[in-house]
Amino acid sequence: MYEPIRAKSVHTMADADFPHRSREEELDIQLAGHLSALLAVTDELGLDEAGGSIARQITRLRGAEPVRLSPANDTDDTPTSDLPHAHRAELHARALALAGRALVVAASRADTAAAILSAERMDAHTAALAEPPATPGTPRRLVGAH
Repeated sequence: MYEPIRAKSVHTMADADFPHRSREEELDIQLAGHLSALLAVTDELGLDEAGGSIARQITRLRGAEPVRLSPANDTDDTPTSDLPHAHRAELHARALALAGRALVVAASRADTAAAILSAERMDAHTAALAEPPATPGTPRRLVGAH
């Protein structure tokens, strides 16, 4: 009554010989990616000590040191502390979101060190966003540079 299927099913693996990554490897790649993006924003904010902590975690995950933003690579001659408050707030908001994503992935892979670092960065950027803009003549305090 029914004709037998003569073609391969679209649901079978076409080529099962190619290597697959494990879930842990995929999570490592995701976590390193989120931390790398966080590092770029952290460097742009001029938070060197925090950037060093993030870079160490990326090195641990990837096995190689990440590329860092250095003053020589900065095309803008504006010192980080002289960035307009709106731009600094935007960078802190972006860093907060990236740290949150990194925290979720770190928790998924049960990486305590990366989770703690991500939570600390979230706290620091949340505090920086709550800080009122500095008035002229008042020295700025870099939040989260611990």
